[in-house]
Amino acid sequence: MNTLKLKPATDHRICFVGDSFVQGTGDPLCLGWAGRVAQDAVARGINLTHYNLGIRRDTSRDIAARWQQECAARLPADYEALVVFSFGVNDTSIVEGVLRVAEEESIDNFQSILRTASSSYKVLMIGPPPMPDSVHNRRVAQLDKQFAELAATLNVPYLSVFEVLRKDAHWLKEAIANDFAHPGKQGYECLARLVQEWSEWWFR
Repeated sequence: MNTLKLKPATDHRICFVGDSFVQGTGDPLCLGWAGRVAQDAVARGINLTHYNLGIRRDTSRDIAARWQQECAARLPADYEALVVFSFGVNDTSIVEGVLRVAEEESIDNFQSILRTASSSYKVLMIGPPPMPDSVHNRRVAQLDKQFAELAATLNVPYLSVFEVLRKDAHWLKEAIANDFAHPGKQGYECLARLVQEWSEWWFR
């Protein structure tokens, strides 16, 4: 998999597209992991404008329906256009006894989104994080594995964060104390570090 190089001394615009974990729900600083990695890039002297396009409860189906219009409005051709996707947990949620999005549809949505996005932008994908529920986590882990394998075939860099965060005391402890889903400050800091230390991350 090839690392995507950025042009030096360029105005960069980046969209973070996804669900409530992208939006940063539960973070008392209202930054989440996306805000933290953008903040770090600016502190390193990167000329960066970032847009958080995370929407709470969004599934891959919801994101497939909206991402193109939202990114196109924010990523003009004369800028270094970057898009980071992250979703999947909501697909694996069960509401009134029914899985919100079947695995087959999740995979189809994933493939369509990343194939289309990578034809126009530099793209990265961050995998779904764990939940403090072992049964739900089995579904998240399975989808994460499928996403990672498919991303490799599409030549889109993919960061799986599931196992690391599942073993992180802050992520699960804060999620349980909050709403049994979203972490707080320390959990998002941990996820931000995983992205910043990733070899494929643009602003290292």
